[in-house]
Amino acid sequence: MRARGPAVSMTQPKGIYLLPNLLTTAALLAGFFSIITATRAVYQGVDLFETAAIAILVSGLFDGLDGRVARLTNTQSEFGAQYDSLSDVVAFGVAPAVLVFSWSLSALGKLGWVAAFIYVAGTALRLARFNVQREVADSNYFVGLACPAAAYFLAAAVWTLVDSSIQGETVALTMVCLTAVCGLLMVSSVPYPSFKNSDLKARVPLLAIMVVALIFAFISLDPPRVLLGLMAIYLLSGPVLWIRNRSRS
Repeated sequence: MRARGPAVSMTQPKGIYLLPNLLTTAALLAGFFSIITATRAVYQGVDLFETAAIAILVSGLFDGLDGRVARLTNTQSEFGAQYDSLSDVVAFGVAPAVLVFSWSLSALGKLGWVAAFIYVAGTALRLARFNVQREVADSNYFVGLACPAAAYFLAAAVWTLVDSSIQGETVALTMVCLTAVCGLLMVSSVPYPSFKNSDLKARVPLLAIMVVALIFAFISLDPPRVLLGLMAIYLLSGPVLWIRNRSRS
C-alpha cells in the first residue's frame, strides 16, 4: 500500500483591497518625495524645503482618506492596517525628521540629530502602541499625539518660516525643542480628540457646507500660517484636556 504524502492546500491566497491601499501608497510616495526633496535641497544647494514641507501635508491628505474610504466601502483589512502603519513611519516619522534636520537642526551637530531621532523613535513607538491597542482603545480619543498631527505641525512650521525668509540655523534651538516635544508627546498618555466618529454619510444642514467652504477660504488666505496656527491649537489641546481630566479626578 503506497503511503500518502502531506496534503497540499488548494486554497488560493487572498488578494488585497485596491482603493484604500492605493491611497496608502500615494501617502507613502508623497513622504518619500519629501525625503528626496529635502536631501536634494542640502546637497544641490537649491531652495526646495517649502516643497518638501508641502509634500508631507499632501501625504497627510492621502493618509486621512485611506482609512475613511476603507470604512465607507467596508474594505478594512489587517493587511491595510499594517501597511498604513509602515507608510506612516516613513511619511510622518522619517520625512519630517529629515526635513527639519536638513533645514535647521544640522546646524547644532549631535544635538540636532538626537532631537530628530527622538522624533522618529516616538513615531515608531506611537504606531506600535496604536496597533496593539487598536481593538480596545476609545475611538473618541488618541492616546498621545497622533503622528500625522505631529508631522503636520513641523511641516507647517518649516513652511511658515521658509516663507518668511527665516534661515534654519537662526531658529535651530527652537526647532530642537519643538521636534523633541512632538516626539515625546506621541509616546505620552496625553489624550487628543480623534474625530473618528464623525459620520460622513449623515445628512447635514446646508449651512454646514457653507461653514466648510468658509474654512477652506480662510486657509487659502495664508495656508502656511493658518495651518501652523490650527496645528498649534491642536497640539496644545491635549495637555489642556489632560490637565482638565486630572483636576476632575
